[in-house]
Amino acid sequence: MPVSSLLRPVLAAFLLAASVACAPGGEPAAAALAPDAPLPATVPKGTKLIVGDPSTKVALELSGELGTLPFDIEWANISGGPQTSEAFRAGALDVGAVAEIPAVYATWTGLPVKIVASKFRKDPLDHPTYELGIAPGVTVRTLADLRGKKIAYSPGQAQGALVLKVLKRAGLTKNDVTLVELPSTGDVYPNALASKQVDVAPIGGVNIRRYVAKFGRDGATTVRHGLRDDPSHLYVRTETLEDPAKAAAIRAYVAAWARASRWVYEHPEEWIDGYYVKDQGLSAADGRYLAELAGEPDIPADWSQAIARHQEVIDILAEETGNPVLKAEDLYDPRFQPVGADAIKDGA
Repeated sequence: MPVSSLLRPVLAAFLLAASVACAPGGEPAAAALAPDAPLPATVPKGTKLIVGDPSTKVALELSGELGTLPFDIEWANISGGPQTSEAFRAGALDVGAVAEIPAVYATWTGLPVKIVASKFRKDPLDHPTYELGIAPGVTVRTLADLRGKKIAYSPGQAQGALVLKVLKRAGLTKNDVTLVELPSTGDVYPNALASKQVDVAPIGGVNIRRYVAKFGRDGATTVRHGLRDDPSHLYVRTETLEDPAKAAAIRAYVAAWARASRWVYEHPEEWIDGYYVKDQGLSAADGRYLAELAGEPDIPADWSQAIARHQEVIDILAEETGNPVLKAEDLYDPRFQPVGADAIKDGA
C-alpha cells in the first residue's frame, strides 16, 4: 500500500480534531453567537466576566445581588472612556460603565462596541450630572455670556461633548471661545478654575458642592446649563457578544445592575454609608448631597428616545471633529433593550 494511502486516514483524523475547538475544561466550544440570534438564557458553569464598574460593585454587594450572579466576576478598577477603551483593546475587560461619548470614539478609532444597558435620571434638568463652574471674577449668568471665555475641554469624554452641546445651544461655535484641553479627572477642573487657568469648566458630583464652598468667598459660582446630561451606559466589545457564554452572563449582569440601581435609590442611607462614606471616604453630608443630586433612576424598556438624543450628540461631535457621522442605533444591541426594565418590573 502506498505511504500516502496509509497516512490519509491519520491526516483526516488530525484535521477533524483540529477543527473542533475546545472550551476550558475540555468541553467543545459553542459556535459564535450571531448578532441577531436570541440571547442565551443559561450561563455555563465556569463563565467569568471582567467588569470595570466600581460603583456597581458596591451596589451589588450592599443589595445582595452579587451573590445571585450565575458566573464568576473579576472587578477591574477602571472608569471613564479612555481607560475602558484601552482595556478593551488589550482584551482585559468584558464590560465597561461610561456615559454616551466613549462608544462613539471607540467606533471612530476602529474598536467595534455595543451598548447593552442604558440608565437615565427622572427629572434630568432638576438633577444634572454637571454644572458649569465659573472662575472667581468671571461673569457668566447665561449661556450667551460664554462668548470670549476660556473653557476647559476634554475630547472623548462626556464633559467635552457637553461643552459642544452648550455652545450650540448658546448659538456659539468653537471660534467664539477658547477651548483649553484638560483631562476631566479628579479635581483638575476646580483647580483650573481657582487658578484662573480657565474661566469656565463643567464640574460634576461632589466637586460642585466643594468648589463653591471652597472658593465662593472669592467669587466662584456655578451655572446650570439646562441640557440633559444624564446618560449612563454599559457597553462591551462586539466580539465579546459572539461568545454565547459571555453573552448570557452579560444579560444576567445587566439584570442585576438594574435591580441594584433601583435598590440604591430606595435605600439612600445604606448607600450613603456603604458607598460614599466607607468606600469613597466622603462625609455623610457630601453623600446626601450626591444621593439627592442623582435623584430617581430611569431604566427605559424602549431605547428609541435615547437613541434619538444620542444621534444629536453624534451629529454635533462629527461636525466639530471632522469624523464621519455614525448611526446611533448601530451602537446599541437591541437584544438587551428589555433586560433592565424587565428585571425591575418582574424582580427577576
